[in-house]
Amino acid sequence: QVQLVESGGGLVQAEGSLRLSCAASGRAFGTYTAGWFRQAPGQEREFVAALSWSGASTYYQDSVKGRFTISRVNNKNTMYLQMNDLKPEDTAVYYCAASSSTSCSAYGCPWREYEYEYWGQGTQVTVSS
Repeated sequence: QVQLVESGGGLVQAEGSLRLSCAASGRAFGTYTAGWFRQAPGQEREFVAALSWSGASTYYQDSVKGRFTISRVNNKNTMYLQMNDLKPEDTAVYYCAASSSTSCSAYGCPWREYEYEYWGQGTQVTVSS
C-alpha cells in the first residue's frame, strides 16, 4: 500500500514558478510509475506529466511541454513537478498518482486515470493574471 501527500501549491502571478512535491509512504514507490494530474473548476481531471520508476522516461501533456519538469528522488520517496512560466489556465488542483501495474515505453507513459491506483488528496495552484 502506498500513500501520497502533495505539497507546494499556492498563489502565484502569471509567468511565475512553483515546485510541487509528492511524498510517498512505502518503499515500493521507487518501483512504480508515477504522474501528475490536475482538475480545474468545472472540468474533468486531466493528465499533466508522468515518469518511469527510474525517472529516465518522461511524458508530458502538450500544453505544459517546455514549462513543466517532472522528476523523482527514489531514496527520498518523493516526486516533483517544477512549473515555470505559469499561466492562468494552469490554475487547478494538482494530484499525484502512482501505478504498480503499468509502465512507460518508447511511446510514452500511462496517461489515463484508470491506469493509476494510488492518489493523493491534491494541492491547489492558483495563477493570477
